[in-house]
Amino acid sequence: MDQERFEKQLRFILEVDREKNILRQTHLSGGGRQENDAEHAWHMAVMAYLLREYANEPIDLAKTMMMILIHDVVEIDAGDTYAYDEAGAATQREREEAAAERLFGLLPEDQGRELRELFEEFEAYETAEARFAHTMDNFQPLMLNDSNGGGDWRAHGVRRSQVEKRNEKTGTGSEKIWDYMQKIIEKNVQKGNLLEEKED
Repeated sequence: MDQERFEKQLRFILEVDREKNILRQTHLSGGGRQENDAEHAWHMAVMAYLLREYANEPIDLAKTMMMILIHDVVEIDAGDTYAYDEAGAATQREREEAAAERLFGLLPEDQGRELRELFEEFEAYETAEARFAHTMDNFQPLMLNDSNGGGDWRAHGVRRSQVEKRNEKTGTGSEKIWDYMQKIIEKNVQKGNLLEEKED
């Protein structure tokens, strides 16, 4: 065993445990507490395994699941940026790049490079795996919001146009899932959980 390599791997493993402390705005299904980033990633990975047949293109499932599992680890340093926080979004990329440099730099060079490349691939949104991973990333909180009677949307005064803008590429990963998501959006507009337009 290469002791130095092993210790670097363990250091990263312990560091990513801190992802469990990063709370998201989305609440657990049925009106539970806020979910954390690690729970979000785990849930998405399960979804990707079960829903892969609805991907627009064949995907490398193991690669997609690993991409999903590490896509938010940068929030350990950068914090969670709420999907509809325009001010936070302005500095999000810069904060997350610095976090990626530190976190993936904890690993042995080959593994650090591999995970950094997966993170960058997810961010670039160009491969079949990245597109499907993003579909899961957008579907999961929408599904939880719907299960909670739209409580998170109502609490933040979210508009239909904001949800649709966030999901403008979702159909590139799965047209079938995006069709289903649009029905959820419409239902929540009808119920008043999503605002049809900005109220002054």
